[in-house]
Amino acid sequence: MSSAEDRWLDHDAGPVVRPYTLTGGRTRPRGEALDLIVVLEATNVPVNQRLRLGPEHRRLLALCRRPITFADLASEVDLPVGVVRVLLDDLRDENLVRALKPTPTGDVPDELVLRKLLHGLRAL
Repeated sequence: MSSAEDRWLDHDAGPVVRPYTLTGGRTRPRGEALDLIVVLEATNVPVNQRLRLGPEHRRLLALCRRPITFADLASEVDLPVGVVRVLLDDLRDENLVRALKPTPTGDVPDELVLRKLLHGLRAL
């Protein structure tokens, strides 16, 4: 007969917890969906004591102490990308994490234009 603890632990695979239990049954973020290249960082807002963050939330928050892309963050934790999106949405709702949008490539000056500008400035 196995104990209650053995029922939730697969010795080969680790803890057996369904992803929907981590997200409270949600499958999509309430806010804007995060792109894989978005950069995330912690806001350094103190965590409210009434807020009960799970270990997965705390791990994500710790990884966001320095700016990190969503793709890199998702690869650091052993969770499905959809679950990470929902958990990060929870952290954004509490203003604990912010998403920094990447600059669209159309807004970045062309290297050739910058070289011509530099050459023109040196000619002055």
